[in-house]
Amino acid sequence: MYNFMNTWFEAARFAADMQQVVALRMMRLASGGPLAETECQRMVSEKVAAFGEAQGVLMTALMTGTSLEVAAVKAYVPYRRTVRANSRRLRG
Repeated sequence: MYNFMNTWFEAARFAADMQQVVALRMMRLASGGPLAETECQRMVSEKVAAFGEAQGVLMTALMTGTSLEVAAVKAYVPYRRTVRANSRRLRG
């Protein structure tokens, strides 16, 4: 039961952080100018990099015999790290 609740709280926190990043990015993009252009480029490149890293982690975990559940948790780490970094940077 504890693991289920912990997973649920982590998912809720991640969703809240993502919503905050989206809102902060929209404000930055709406303001226009060079910061908006840089944010647009950063947003796309970060998504591609996080996806590539997650895919590599997932495939490595599965090839070494890790369970699908553990592999999924490991693949989630790059996304979580990227969202946290963006949240700190945009609030900053």
